[in-house]
Order: sequence, then C-alpha cells, then structure tokens
Amino acid sequence: MSFLIVGASVAGTRTAIALRQRGFAGHIVLLESEEHWPYDKPPLSKDLLAEGPDPDVPRLLTPELAAEFALDVRLGVRATALDPARRVVVTHTGDEFSYEQLVIATGAHARSLPIPAVPGVHTLRTLDDATALREALASRPRVAVVGAGFIGAEFASAARGRGLDVTLIEALEIPMSQVLGDEVGREISSIHALGGAQLVAGARVERFRGSEHVEGVVLADGSEVPADLVVVGVGAAPNTQWLAGSRLPIDGGVHCGDLFEVEGFPSIFAIGDLALHRHPLLGVRARIEHWTSAGEQADAVAAIVTGAEPPAAQLPYVWSDQYGSRIQIVGRPSLGELAHREGSIAEGRFRAVYTDADHKPIAQVSVNDARAVAAFRKNHRRGGSLEDLVGGQIPAR
Repeated sequence: MSFLIVGASVAGTRTAIALRQRGFAGHIVLLESEEHWPYDKPPLSKDLLAEGPDPDVPRLLTPELAAEFALDVRLGVRATALDPARRVVVTHTGDEFSYEQLVIATGAHARSLPIPAVPGVHTLRTLDDATALREALASRPRVAVVGAGFIGAEFASAARGRGLDVTLIEALEIPMSQVLGDEVGREISSIHALGGAQLVAGARVERFRGSEHVEGVVLADGSEVPADLVVVGVGAAPNTQWLAGSRLPIDGGVHCGDLFEVEGFPSIFAIGDLALHRHPLLGVRARIEHWTSAGEQADAVAAIVTGAEPPAAQLPYVWSDQYGSRIQIVGRPSLGELAHREGSIAEGRFRAVYTDADHKPIAQVSVNDARAVAAFRKNHRRGGSLEDLVGGQIPAR
C-alpha cells in the first residue's frame, strides 16, 4: 500500500514516523512546499528571535532520519490540486503523485490585514519569516505589533527582551477575551505593561504610513504609532486553496469524521491546523491549532491505518512564553464559565478554572504553575469536582 502525506510540518512528519513505528511497511511519500527540512515551529516566535548567537532550529526530520524510516521526502514541492477520483495529487511543476491512502496536513498560513502592506511589515509563520525578523531586529527598530494573541505577544516579548520600544495594537477592547473571557483576558494582558510594552486596545488599523519602508501605523481614530518594524499577528487561515475543485467538504477547514477521515472520502485523512472535526471531549466541531494536538492526531491516524486502537483523546493544550513567564491553557475556556481564580500576573503566579453547566472543571488557564496543569489533567480524567481541584478554596463565582 502507498501512503502520500501532503505537508511535512509536525502533523505530517509525525504521521510518517508513527506509521513506521506501528509496522507499516508500504511506500511513504512526504511532499513539503518549503525548501527546508521539516522543523519545529514553536521556537520561531521565541528562541529564534532572542538576542545572541544564532540558535539551532530543532528539526522534525533530517536526511538521516528519513533514511532510517525509509521515507521518500520531496522538499520544495507544492501541491496545487487533488483529484480523488484518480487518486492523484498534482504539484506546481505539473507532476502527479498517486496514492492509495492520503493524509492532508498542509496546515495554515498567517492572515494579513485587508490593507496594502509596505516594506517592513511582516508576518510570522515560517522559518524564513523568523529569519527575516531576526535580521530586522538587529537594527534596533521601533516595533509595532498588530494583534495581541499568542504570536503577537511572543514577538513583543522577544523584542522587549532586546530592549526595544514595543507597542501592541489590538482590535478587541480586552485582548484574548474571545478565548478567555473579559476578566481573565484583562489579567493575562496585564503582562505587557509589566514587561515594558505599551498596549493600545480597541484600535483598528487604517493604513501603514511609508512608501519605501514603513514609518508608522495609522489607526482609525487618526492617531499613529511610529514604527520601523511591524509584525501582523491576527491569526491563521487553513491552507485549503489547493483543494478547490476536489469536491472535498471544505468550509472553515476540511470536514472530518471522528477518526479524521474526510467526510465522504474514506481513503483521505486530514489532520493538524486545517482539520475540522468533532472533539470527543469538547463535544463541538473545531479546528485545534495546537502543536500537541497535531502530534496526537498523527498518532491516531497511524493507529487507525495499521489496525490498532487509537490513543485516547486528550484535552487541547497550548502554552506561550512571554516576558519570562509561561502561560498554559488546557481545554477550551470559551466553552465554560469562570468559576475560580487565584493569584495574579503581578504576583508571578495565576490560575483560573472554568466549569460546565454541571459545575465540572473543563478548562484551566495557569501562569508559572506546571503543577496546576498536572493537577487539572488528573482531576479531569477522574471526573473530579471544582472543590477537589482547588482544595476547598472559595470559588470566584
């Protein structure tokens, strides 16, 4: 049996390796649009931007590892079309790759603003993006970051670590409130002031000023944030453009069944940032754009293909390193109600717990508290109560 994997980031690469580890002996081909050997992306907005010697970029796959697992890796090959009837993927060179089983793992790309960009305005999604930003930071520019989500916040933190002037511009009145709620969003976003960055919330970008190079960000109220370097971090969109005309169900992502098979196409799986499926623990259909989820989905597909029992689903988990602190989120806070909070960003440790309609803990946000993460996961697995989790402390609600 032949296996074709389109996209060799963490989801695609781990699928290939997991297939071999589970005994799959057929031909495995990985197509990757970038020229680089697959690399880990979390360091791009963290270690790679820090001042000092150029850091090594952790590789997900090397030529030696590809040879060890007998993987046929094609770099710099961009998929442009899929014909499920013929079971072929067409690339930008016109070449066709046939398959018996297909994994779509092309991930997502950084969203841009609906206004013209100018030189000096960047996004941060790839190794080339991070390399360009590292070089730009060396000239000690005035920095503006559009979007105070995790990518924007991590870049702001890295720039402040170099002692640069940084202003974050956020459209929401309270950053991250759509994910964390107003109260916790306000608390988490206070980290920027403590880190020495300025936050301008409830602001919409009208245009970038400058022709040969950006000189400032003009806001809708007429005010301007001076900047020599701008990073736009306003989320990501799934890379599904190449699937137009394939008849696959695509609406906000590739629609999948519980076992990641594309609806109506049993020989095709979709995993990673573009997979839209019903999460068994959340009870909702969602794209889970987390590094940990991509690896878990890859192992699940490898198990399914080789006839093994898929590993148990895990709650989504994401972390973010900002200004020397680590923020960790387990579950989906937006699906619950804030029931308990303790500590503060200013104190250096914080925790917020969210519960469902039955008052069971379903999500948690913590800062600088790894033990709280472990305790939450243990409590969730055994179906424990809020009181079990917080040790009898008085809930916030």
